Amino acid sequence: MVIDSIFSFGPPAVIICRNIEPSNAIMESAKLHKVSILSTSESTSDLTASLVQYLNRSLAPRITRHGVLVEVYGEGCLLLGDSGVGKSETAIELIKRGHRLVADDAVEIRRTSTTTLMGQSPANIRHFIELRGIGIINARQLFGMGAVKTQEKIDMVINLELWDSTKVYDRMGLDNEYMEILGIEVPTLTIPVKPGRNLAVIIEVAAMNNRQKKMGYNAAQDLLCSLGMDVDGLVEPKKTVIDKWE
Repeated sequence: MVIDSIFSFGPPAVIICRNIEPSNAIMESAKLHKVSILSTSESTSDLTASLVQYLNRSLAPRITRHGVLVEVYGEGCLLLGDSGVGKSETAIELIKRGHRLVADDAVEIRRTSTTTLMGQSPANIRHFIELRGIGIINARQLFGMGAVKTQEKIDMVINLELWDSTKVYDRMGLDNEYMEILGIEVPTLTIPVKPGRNLAVIIEVAAMNNRQKKMGYNAAQDLLCSLGMDVDGLVEPKKTVIDKWE
């Protein structure tokens, strides 16, 4: 019998769509092979799409890294840097300016497609921030539900590092640096930190500038063109992968 041959493979469950009543033959075969029968009102195509989407999320490759993930003007910004450089303090300032916290200290990163990385916080530390000198705070309780978000796409990586007077930092923005995370290249900036710099404002500008670049506008190239310079001949934009996370 066809039904018996299907149930003999021992599937974890059989789902019947559109609230269709299972026949006696199906019920008897399910009892014989100890297979659960589930029922849903959804159509077969809707259920299949939901299952595929759920499995893509649940089985996606993932890693956990030390950092802070915030949503700034709709852009997911992953802040990285040594402990004590000011990542959490910058996140607090961004929250006060109307942006949203996704994760502090530990960021779970999942590759949900060939071009998309999603970040979220581990459930046990979600919405919590550690501030040196103050201790642990709950951003959701302190600033409200509008100050937090469960997950966000990672659109750019911002490395915060202490100012090094011997290092030459990018002042034009023609060169393109990327960080490879789970096989996906993410635009990366390095922002030096020193007293007097407003990191929250700088990150806001970086997020808006990153969005413009994705839409095809590069301010540095526009400036050089307005000065009558050959952008391609003067500076050839570089694509550099500075780090890889597997």
